Amino acid sequence: MPRVRPLDVEGHSIDFVPLSERYGTPLRLFTIWFSINLNVVCVAVGALASTYGLPAAWTIVALTLGNLIGTVFMAAHSAQGPHLGVPQMVQSRAQFGVVGAGLPLVAVVLTYTLYIAANGLLVEAPLGQLLALGPAAALALFGAATLLIAFVGYELIHRMGVVLAVVSGLLFLVAAWNLGLTPVPPHVAGAREAFAWPMFMLALTQAAAWTLSFGPYVADYSRYLPDTVRTRSTFWATGLGCFLGSTLIMALGVLIGRHFPTRTEDPAGAVVDIIGHWQPLVQWLIVIGVLEGNVMNVYSAYMSSATIFSGLRQMQRIGKPVKFGVMAALIALATLVALLAQNAIETYLGDILNVMIYLLAPWSAINLADYYLVRRGRYCIPDLFRRDGQYGSLRWHTIAIYLAAVAVQAPFMSLSFFKGAVAERIGADLAWLPGLLVPGLLYIVVERRVLAAHARA
Repeated sequence: MPRVRPLDVEGHSIDFVPLSERYGTPLRLFTIWFSINLNVVCVAVGALASTYGLPAAWTIVALTLGNLIGTVFMAAHSAQGPHLGVPQMVQSRAQFGVVGAGLPLVAVVLTYTLYIAANGLLVEAPLGQLLALGPAAALALFGAATLLIAFVGYELIHRMGVVLAVVSGLLFLVAAWNLGLTPVPPHVAGAREAFAWPMFMLALTQAAAWTLSFGPYVADYSRYLPDTVRTRSTFWATGLGCFLGSTLIMALGVLIGRHFPTRTEDPAGAVVDIIGHWQPLVQWLIVIGVLEGNVMNVYSAYMSSATIFSGLRQMQRIGKPVKFGVMAALIALATLVALLAQNAIETYLGDILNVMIYLLAPWSAINLADYYLVRRGRYCIPDLFRRDGQYGSLRWHTIAIYLAAVAVQAPFMSLSFFKGAVAERIGADLAWLPGLLVPGLLYIVVERRVLAAHARA
């Protein structure tokens, strides 16, 4: 096993990790995916769902089902990491072409940039209170800390996940205990609540979007594992960590939303109020918990950005100065978005969760269909970096399937600024269903015919 120190700057980027440099066990996948959900952003998803007028039990059921659906897909992506040894989105070149993979990659970079902005909005207040900073200064400091950790890379991120799995776990356990001892306010307890199918599906969709959004980068954190690690070990370690963490914390968010209905836009402040003691310590733990998710978003948004421009220039490695510059640019853009989205966190978070699933569900369906049902894990890694290799520069049939899948979802979409005709009629957002089924089925049929034609030729 190679000796890796947590503060050593990672040498690999989008390139293949040699077998001689592989190390670790699937257990570290459980800790990193469990810990990344132990933050107030995940609490905010549950608190947002608590405002939909459903009984608390039905809200938690919807969130649980959504997390289960998203987790199955993201864990299936994670299992590709040890086998292929490359970042998740580099593998997408086999489906879209070395240059064509830039299409879903742009969507991935966009969604993670929006996520980074959402993280900043949620820690801006506690960080500003701790250090007496204004919104812009607090966001800049948070961005600088994110940049340094993300630049060091893989090993430091995993070590951070181990620590936060314990520390953040204890923080939210205390919060849940104190919340259980606090009665629901009379005006909330007497509020009229009833099951409503549209609101149930909205909560389910947003939870599925949360866990599915990890799919485009989940293999980035398993690619250093030895290739002898079994697929089922990778799947279950990743899936259990993500499902347990997201479901427990979202359920806590639902209860916080019921106890503090006026604080759904400030879940960090609500957690501080619930615990009641050691306020500065609690605020620091909240900030650090969100910091982990921010680091992982920046790290993998960089991977996706590098995969785009490296495909155009047929690069296999990215230098550290370029890595630092790309990460800094992504953080600067996200900070600007956060400053523009002040005082609109509920609408902003709800919309980006929906947009993410519209863009990522078709990519996920195509990628998994190719890996498990068409090529069955058999890829030529060097050709993932060559435009004249077997995957080509642009695989137009896959690009057409992806764009068609996004278009097919339009009538089912429901956003604060747009509602499709079907969503308007049934009152529910079901766009992710055709977004998963249509491209997956189309890709299997079309790609098998393309491969058969190549075999005959």
